[in-house]
Amino acid sequence: MLRNGLEPWHLLIVAIMIILLFGSKKLPEAARGLGKSMRILKSEAKAMKEDGTAQSTVTPAEPAAQGVPTAEGTPAH
Repeated sequence: MLRNGLEPWHLLIVAIMIILLFGSKKLPEAARGLGKSMRILKSEAKAMKEDGTAQSTVTPAEPAAQGVPTAEGTPAH
């Protein structure tokens, strides 16, 4: 009975229900918004990947001395 979870006619019924639910005017707008979101996600993931490789190739600088007293005797921040 349940050999294959999704058969082609199941997908057809789902597509028809989506068209009836959202209407044909809203679907292009939704697809456009989804496309923009995917492009933004892809570019951000690429930027994070590039930042990660750039940070791993650069040697970290010497940490600044914290808590060193100044001339007034209070620690510098």
